[in-house]
Amino acid sequence: MHRLRYRQVHLDFHTSPAIPDVGARFDAAAFQNALKTGHVDSITCFAVCHHGWSYNETRVGKMHPHLSFDLLRAQFDAAKEIDVNVPVYITAGVNNRVAEEHPEWREIDSSGSYGGWTSSPLEPGFKTLCFNTPYLDYLCDLIAETVELFPDCDGVFLDIIHQGDCCCRRCLDRMAADGRDATNPDHRRTNADEVLTDYYRRTTDAARSRRADMPVFHNSGHITRGKREILRYFSHLEIESLPTGGWGYDHFPVSAKYCGGLGLDVLGMTGKFHTTWGEFGGYKHPNALRYECAAMLAYGSKCSVGDQLHPSGAMDETTYKLIGAAYSEVEAKEPWCVDAETVADIALVSSEACGAAASGLAGARRDNPADTGASRVMLEEHLLFDVVDGEADLDGYRLIILPDDIVVDERLAERIASAKKAGASLLLTGKSGIGSDGFLFDVGATWEGESPYQPDFVAPEGPTALDTFRSPLVMYLPSQRIRVAHGSESLGKIFDPYFNRTFDHFCSHQHAPPKPDPSPYSAGVRKESIVYLAHPVFSIYAAMGASAYRDYAARAVRALLSPTVETDLPSAGRVTLTRQVDRRRYVCHLLYATPAGRGGRVTLSPAGYVRDSIPVEVIEDLPELAEVNLSVSTPETIRRVTVEPEGTEIDFEECDGRTTVVVDRLACHGMVVFHYDA
Repeated sequence: MHRLRYRQVHLDFHTSPAIPDVGARFDAAAFQNALKTGHVDSITCFAVCHHGWSYNETRVGKMHPHLSFDLLRAQFDAAKEIDVNVPVYITAGVNNRVAEEHPEWREIDSSGSYGGWTSSPLEPGFKTLCFNTPYLDYLCDLIAETVELFPDCDGVFLDIIHQGDCCCRRCLDRMAADGRDATNPDHRRTNADEVLTDYYRRTTDAARSRRADMPVFHNSGHITRGKREILRYFSHLEIESLPTGGWGYDHFPVSAKYCGGLGLDVLGMTGKFHTTWGEFGGYKHPNALRYECAAMLAYGSKCSVGDQLHPSGAMDETTYKLIGAAYSEVEAKEPWCVDAETVADIALVSSEACGAAASGLAGARRDNPADTGASRVMLEEHLLFDVVDGEADLDGYRLIILPDDIVVDERLAERIASAKKAGASLLLTGKSGIGSDGFLFDVGATWEGESPYQPDFVAPEGPTALDTFRSPLVMYLPSQRIRVAHGSESLGKIFDPYFNRTFDHFCSHQHAPPKPDPSPYSAGVRKESIVYLAHPVFSIYAAMGASAYRDYAARAVRALLSPTVETDLPSAGRVTLTRQVDRRRYVCHLLYATPAGRGGRVTLSPAGYVRDSIPVEVIEDLPELAEVNLSVSTPETIRRVTVEPEGTEIDFEECDGRTTVVVDRLACHGMVVFHYDA
């Protein structure tokens, strides 16, 4: 496994050919001082940017017209002199200079327009190229030249790895030769997947043409869940996830919990920007960066912060003081993060990987409602979970969750059966685990199709009953109609509305109310170690955010599981547990921050000089919590408990196999360490 360092900077340098004096103010000593101020131990520097210009001497590409020296070499040598690693960046999916010189290499969508970021020549932005054209030959030559010039670099970072369902002349010819119908969207997506696979193979070979162990990462802005076949082309994973840049604060935890099970080292990537990439003069609050870096450690990844170098080549002092405030804390915490194994009770099977809408390589999305809603429930309830795909080994998990729309194929069914035989429980919701003839598992009920009503209403009973809500609760997505078999436990009633809202049947401002009497169908069922809920409750929670939906789903989880960790943190708190076997200790990470909605949708420039604004989640305040109660169940006998990196020893109690402590104060991030004997 390629081992990453903990404190990286991704130094963007997308520089217009209209800007003069590029790199004129680069100073090696000032560059080194900025890295020292930032506590940086690795920095990704640019060989080729989105504008298409090279920042080193090149035979294949073209150096930026206003750069008079080999800037990449100067950065590389300065960083190496102070023992800072240097991966090298090369744009791949977009390249404006090449697109303008070779418009025949651009993606063409099915309407005949240029695909990608910009379709009109009058729009500012980057031009997407098709990997099924001679552009891929050019790109591979450029990569091979870069690793020849920098054989001792610490990796190759290839960016914007996407392939649309292109209809350029070469893609049309390829589909025809393969017997495919270019008018069929599925055939176009299959072609795009195959083109993208060709890209992965050829560019990785080029990157390793001088060194077989050259680290390589292909960045798509999201690690696609369930597409393990491409991992052979990766040395490690970098999770691009800028909370204020469109990813939000939910994206990274879910991605990290999936990536942690893939056998590769993982790097989290946020940005120093208040918004997103390319923001000069924009800075997020220092507390936000502290929290985001702490979260990367808590979720088992290394850290990367995105910056953008000024065209002059001068490093920004404010940025590296901001980064240094976070990275000094990361540096102090590293000993409790090295070789730490994640502890998880729950395997959350990913809808992105195994759901009804799971797509190919070229159709990847970074937001899936079932995954997002389920992970929010787990995070807010402080449950220990991993996100898994259909190829994951499920043995060892105590609970398996199939959220909302999981298609259970033969392979996944075998893995679930093995885990159940070992004692795991099973929670299914919505359409998960339902085939054309009904349930694939003995849930204790019969299936009679999908309800024709949207919305309908639920009155939970038994272990899923809600203390606060006694009246039927509106459910915005359709339920599956089930009848509970004799000997199984119904988990509540479903109330149908009077009618669906149409032009000739509507009531009030939204939907019709529930009928006074329940339908003959149940809201859910429990049979032994299996619980099934008839609604896609996780997608509903992702869509609506009402705490009642979270509580409903969480009660179903707790009906099947006594969690390893219990705490009274507020719902905005986050908890993870890792184990350092060689050091004979468990590390419980506690995180607390309260993201606030800021900004809004405002047209800032009718002429398009700047992008319109969008709402963002911002972390500014880090409220301190007092007396956080925490208990952990471990098979080993705990001998002492400390809070790190302060090294403070705290009292603990042992009762019924649980170790209980009170953490006097928590500000942003705390590590409670449970030490045990071998």
